[in-house]
Amino acid sequence: MKIRNRITKLSLRRENASVLIIVLWISIGLVSIALYFANSMTYELRASDNRSSGLVAEQAIEGAARYVAAVLTTYATNGVVPTNGQFACEAVPVGDARFWIIGRDPSLNARTEPYFSLIDEGSKLNLNRAGTNTLSYLPNMTTDFALAITDWRGTNASLSLNYAEYGYEAKHAPFETLDELRLVDGAAIDLLIGDDVNRNGVLDANEKSGSSLFSEAGGLFDYVTVYSREPNFHSDGSVLTNVNTQNDIGALLRTAVGTTRGQTIVQTLRTAGGGQWPTFASLLQFYNESQMTEPELAKIYNDITARDTNTLFITGRVNLNTASEPVMTALFMGVGIDQNTAAGAADTLITYRGQHPENLASIAWIVTALGKNHQVIQALASRDLVTTRSYQFLADIAAVGPFGRGYRRVKFVFDTSEATPKIIYRQELSRLGWALGERARQTYVAMDTK
Repeated sequence: MKIRNRITKLSLRRENASVLIIVLWISIGLVSIALYFANSMTYELRASDNRSSGLVAEQAIEGAARYVAAVLTTYATNGVVPTNGQFACEAVPVGDARFWIIGRDPSLNARTEPYFSLIDEGSKLNLNRAGTNTLSYLPNMTTDFALAITDWRGTNASLSLNYAEYGYEAKHAPFETLDELRLVDGAAIDLLIGDDVNRNGVLDANEKSGSSLFSEAGGLFDYVTVYSREPNFHSDGSVLTNVNTQNDIGALLRTAVGTTRGQTIVQTLRTAGGGQWPTFASLLQFYNESQMTEPELAKIYNDITARDTNTLFITGRVNLNTASEPVMTALFMGVGIDQNTAAGAADTLITYRGQHPENLASIAWIVTALGKNHQVIQALASRDLVTTRSYQFLADIAAVGPFGRGYRRVKFVFDTSEATPKIIYRQELSRLGWALGERARQTYVAMDTK
């Protein structure tokens, strides 16, 4: 009996132990499921928070676009380019979000952090206006690609380029957007953007310098545009005074600088034309032959034109107040100036405008800087290629929501050529990744976000 009782007790213990193990496994399973769902809810909470932050950042960008429009309305009158000192463009708060306007350093100095500003589209060469010679002198540009660009926009095919292999045909019409360059035969990505993968103007830690084509961060996209145009009328819609009409320009001069001085300038111009009123190809030529002073031209500069007043807009002039050295050099070489002279003139102009920012109100300053008889002045005077006014601006706006979450980035092009600023192009760039640099990441993202 004792042996039987012992066996029975042992069996009960084994059964109890089995039940305990089963209960423990069930408990572990339930706990695991609970932890799994808790962890899933944690991720879902974070995802929801990120989505919410993304929506906040998107609204911050919309607010930033309105802010830029207000800045342009206030400061960009008569083609003046707003300066960074007039408005905020870095870590600007909008509720719990912040936005940045990613620009380009006009000095072209090597940087490790992005430069924040508006980008003047008038400082670039216009793809629909610049000739093959001018385009081919841009940094790392090839003659073949320059020819392909002019062929793409030309109404008649001049090259035997086979686009059928790409699945489309050449446009043979003006460029409508800058990204259309990607479709042109020979448009290698290294040529268009260089090493600057996220297109923020600097080489970030994940962007390795030293590609076969570029020693600088950027590419062709930094030097060309399709948007630059200048109104050939006053902001109220009234016509400008044509310098090729003696009576009209004479009356304007007498009002602006006095009767005696105005008559003297008119007589000087008639003498330059051999007793007849000359025909001026550009305002630079008009100024160069008038023997006016810089202050005198500044008084009438916003009221005159060398174009027929039936021409509403003048496309493709380059603003020498803001153009970079590569753009200036290419422009000068494109009108027949040798490389050393062109580069030297560009360097002189950039130095002068940096030292005399108060003297840039009209085209007269480039004559002062280079001299009336300089090769560049003579070449530019016979063509209507340069200006000191801009009416289109690129605002590359990035924003983050609360705690630096929800990063968004959108590029806008604003046009002020019809007085009221309006957005003529918008492109989502969030896919290119973080573009605000390491300093902004450490300041606004690398914090307690629990």
